[in-house]
Amino acid sequence: MNDDENTSKTSLSRQMSAGQPSLNDLETLGDREPRHWVQTTISDPTLENRSNVFFAAVEMTRMPMILADPRLPDCPIAFANNAFLDLTGYQASEVVGRNCRFLQGAGTDPNDVRQLREAIANCKPVALEILNYRRNGTPFWNAIFMGPVFDDQGELIYFFASQLDVSKRRESEMALRQGQKMEAIGQLTAGLAHDFNNLLQILNNSLGRMKEKRLDHQAFERQHLIAQQAADRGARLTRQLLSFARRTRLDPTEVNLSSLINSFKELIEMSVGTQIELYLNLRLRLPDVKLDANYFEMALLNVVANARDASSPGGSITIKTKLLHLNGDAEARRLKPGEYVVVTVADEGQGMLPHIVLRATEPFFTTKPSGHGTGLGLAMVQGFVQQSGGRLEVESEHQRGTSIHMIFPVHASKEQTKTVKKNTGYKAYPVDESPNSPHILIVEDNADIAQYAADSLEETGYQVTIAQNATEALDVFQKALSEQSPFSAVFSDVIMPGGPNGLVLAEKISQLHPQTPVILTTGYNDEMSLNAPENNSFEVLGKPYQRSELIDRIQAALSHGSRSGESRHTSDFGHAEE
Repeated sequence: MNDDENTSKTSLSRQMSAGQPSLNDLETLGDREPRHWVQTTISDPTLENRSNVFFAAVEMTRMPMILADPRLPDCPIAFANNAFLDLTGYQASEVVGRNCRFLQGAGTDPNDVRQLREAIANCKPVALEILNYRRNGTPFWNAIFMGPVFDDQGELIYFFASQLDVSKRRESEMALRQGQKMEAIGQLTAGLAHDFNNLLQILNNSLGRMKEKRLDHQAFERQHLIAQQAADRGARLTRQLLSFARRTRLDPTEVNLSSLINSFKELIEMSVGTQIELYLNLRLRLPDVKLDANYFEMALLNVVANARDASSPGGSITIKTKLLHLNGDAEARRLKPGEYVVVTVADEGQGMLPHIVLRATEPFFTTKPSGHGTGLGLAMVQGFVQQSGGRLEVESEHQRGTSIHMIFPVHASKEQTKTVKKNTGYKAYPVDESPNSPHILIVEDNADIAQYAADSLEETGYQVTIAQNATEALDVFQKALSEQSPFSAVFSDVIMPGGPNGLVLAEKISQLHPQTPVILTTGYNDEMSLNAPENNSFEVLGKPYQRSELIDRIQAALSHGSRSGESRHTSDFGHAEE
């Protein structure tokens, strides 16, 4: 250490008691931030003598540089070199004496501005990239390094900032990301078209054969079964797509994952088969997580099926649960610090090469033979886990096996609730046909779907009226009210083009006649999946639905009545939020 450094440290240490940053703050930022050393101090703080070699170098360099004076109000620019003027398009007289905020504009991120202000306020260095604007209004990305400059008494006299126009690199990165996004969309749509075309081919073939064999009952039943199975596969594929896109309407509850896995272990055993050993290593007294139990079952079965397909006869699959605490390594895993429950499915199969691991969760990417997988399994699982606030991790080594880790955050509530599958408790039963039988309003813009729902309910004994959109439905509903014959229930689709959607209709019906239960149905909808009504007063039946599910939900709603009326008043303080 030279004498100048000793002098610098001694003078700086004298400022600690006066509220100045400590020596450690100034010399090094430690492990949490990039290191910054005070290399030297300034004995002549004036800028009058510009004839020395260092000023000449600063003026000749292509690196834009400025000095700002924190001793003056608003920390204005005291010096700007030629490269800075070339970069921004300003004259020296337009820059000196002004705070550098004149470079900011409409697109500048307030968080970047806040970082600069905090660095100045705390007398600390900072490095960031910020969107700035030239004198002619054109934007550019500015890579800034700014640090404090001290005199030999340890007093802060300037902030030095070097800058670099990184617009070309940022534009290249954005173009690359856009290209990758478009490639992913192309891969997704191509795979989706391929799978649905196959299903449509099967359906068309079966329907054609059913028409030819309508008098051959055995052949008709066989083709009917094939068509029904193809339709079921299409419905499953759609559900997987929604999970992958994180647009599935989840019904999260507090669950103990060890208990939940144990509750359907027979189904897991059936999925694995008899040629592969299944081991369960489930930790007891595991804290609860909050997720949709039904979708977790589907996700776990998907992962187990992949492990089974990758395993050889005589191999083994292990399902393990454990508690994980994340602190310093949470950010690296893109999670918040805290407690997590990990569900791991490990196999001893063929494993994956590193470049395959990187693509394992891509939609429609699969290493399975044609007809043995859609390539949506892990993509769906990842979408579900992320929508549940967690993270999916894949570990694999070629010829050594694969481990899939589903990481879920521990739910903060101390109350323990049992996992109960959603079941209304009502079975479809016929209704006595009479003028007084319940009258159901069906609101559906698709005529075929509306007629299917109407036939199902009429065959059960209900009276049915069909409206094709929300506007027509409101007119019919208000007319029935005026005639003192209100509908017993309303069954409405959520998405209806060309007017109010089902959510708006349901809210208006609840205002007009709170006693009328409303059942909504949807196959895909951002409003229901992401912005469902906060009062949760409407039943939701997912598409595609079976006849028995429709009747079951209608009868349960008629029995329970509407849940949209006022049941209690919220306190002025509301509920606690994190």
